[in-house]
Amino acid sequence: MNFKALYESNKQRVFTGFVMLAFAIVVAFLNNTLLTWLILGAMYLLAFYEAMNLFDVKDNKLYVYAVFLWLAAFVYPNPDDLIYLALIGFLAVMAYTKNVNYKLLAPFLYPSVSMLFLYALYHDFGMSVLVWLVIVVALTDTGAYCVGKSIGKTPFSPTSPNKTLEGVVGGVVIATVVGALYGTFLIPLWLSALIAFVTSVSSVFGDLFESYLKREAGLKDSGTLFPGHGGMLDRLDGYLFGGVVMVILLRGLA
Repeated sequence: MNFKALYESNKQRVFTGFVMLAFAIVVAFLNNTLLTWLILGAMYLLAFYEAMNLFDVKDNKLYVYAVFLWLAAFVYPNPDDLIYLALIGFLAVMAYTKNVNYKLLAPFLYPSVSMLFLYALYHDFGMSVLVWLVIVVALTDTGAYCVGKSIGKTPFSPTSPNKTLEGVVGGVVIATVVGALYGTFLIPLWLSALIAFVTSVSSVFGDLFESYLKREAGLKDSGTLFPGHGGMLDRLDGYLFGGVVMVILLRGLA
C-alpha cells in the first residue's frame, strides 16, 4: 500500500482525526465526571439532531425530552435504565391521546439508548474502560480501512459497498489483539480478548447500520460537523453498538 498517496488523498480527514484524538486524550487525562457528562451530552444532542434528520422527524418537542433525559442521567444511579422509563412514558401518552406515531420513538431508540449506555460505561466502570472502548472501536475502523485499501477485494455488504471482507477481518483482528492486551490491566486475558472481539464485531455492524440509515435517507454523511469525517453519527456509529455490548458483557462476565 502506498501510504504517502493514501495520506495525500486524505489530508483533511487525517488532520481532523488528530484534532479529535488530542481532544479525547485531554478529556481522558482530566477524567472529570461533570466534564465527561457535558461532553457526552453535547455529542448526544448533536447525534440526536442528525438522527431526527435521518428519520425525517419534525417534532421539535423531542429535543426538550432528550435534554431532560440527559439531565436525569447525571443524577440517576443507572443511566441506561432511563430509556425504558422514557419509552413507557411515550407509549402511555400515545395511548392516552389516541395518537400513536412510532416514528417519534426512532431517535430515542437510536442514538439515545446507546448514548445512555456510553455514559453508563463511564459511570459504572470508569474512564479506563471508556478508553478501552475507544481503542477497540477506533482500531476496528482504522484497521479495516488500511487493510481494505491494501488487500481488500471481497465486498462485505451491499449496505456499504466500499467495505471489504478482508478489511473488516483485518480491523477486527487488530482491534482484538490490542484491545485484549489493554484489557489485561483490568480483567483476565481470556475475558479481555472475548470482550474486545465481540465489541469490535458489534462496532462493524454499528457502522453498517448507520450506513443503512444514510442510504435510506439519500445522504452521503449524517452531517458536516467534522471536515473529512462527516457528522457526529458518522464518528459515533461504531461506539453506539460497541458501547452497549461492552457494558452488557462487563456486567455479566467481569
